[in-house]
Amino acid sequence: MAKSGTAPASKPAKGDAPAPPAMSAAAQAAELDRLIHEKMRLGIVSALASHESLSFNELKRTLQTSDGNLSVHARKLEDAGYVSCTKTFEDRVPKTVYRLTATGRKALERYLDHMEALIRATRAP
Repeated sequence: MAKSGTAPASKPAKGDAPAPPAMSAAAQAAELDRLIHEKMRLGIVSALASHESLSFNELKRTLQTSDGNLSVHARKLEDAGYVSCTKTFEDRVPKTVYRLTATGRKALERYLDHMEALIRATRAP
């Protein structure tokens, strides 16, 4: 019997999963950037981080990938503001050049910091 003035605790319906706890701002910040975490996109931002710029063909050779695969992943990074894309013509031949933006560099640094923290945590005694 419940005390006077208090309602009995209700049980979740059978099959209902308990609600996940709310994430703190620190936990959200510590989550992996899923955009960069994908292998090809991590390759693109990593290659661009060590060069001022790379052409489409240079990236394609470096990452050993197809035109379509590189285009799709580079576009996702461009849409997120991590990469800038400039299209010009050189001797009547189209040339696409990619650069890592300041936003992209910060995102890569956060991603690498998170990965380093995970590595340290797995090596803790």
